[in-house]
Amino acid sequence: MSLSIVKSTLSDGTVEIAPRGEIDVDTAYEVREAVAEVLAKGTPPRIALNMRLVTFIDSVGISAMVAGFQTAEVSNVRLVVTEPSRFVHRQLWVTGLLGLFGAPEPYFSGATPEAQLPGG
Repeated sequence: MSLSIVKSTLSDGTVEIAPRGEIDVDTAYEVREAVAEVLAKGTPPRIALNMRLVTFIDSVGISAMVAGFQTAEVSNVRLVVTEPSRFVHRQLWVTGLLGLFGAPEPYFSGATPEAQLPGG
């Protein structure tokens, strides 16, 4: 599966970057480039990486997210992760980076977390 990225500006000026697919050694650069493009056009109050539709991320993808965070920080822009898929949430938690990105709760598609549990 490939990666596609949609960028949009929310009503409060936050720029949302929403990758869809797999962020790995072949596609991680696209996340870094998306953050760099946003910052090249201006200084939004915040950049939100909406990770709801990311099905897989490896260490190279995590590194790209950290690089994006650092690039944004240099421009005094806060980069946060919103709605991480359960897989992304787990990877950020395991690597100890969940707090760096604002400690977002995992995204559950249209259901309460209890309903997502086996037998729920």
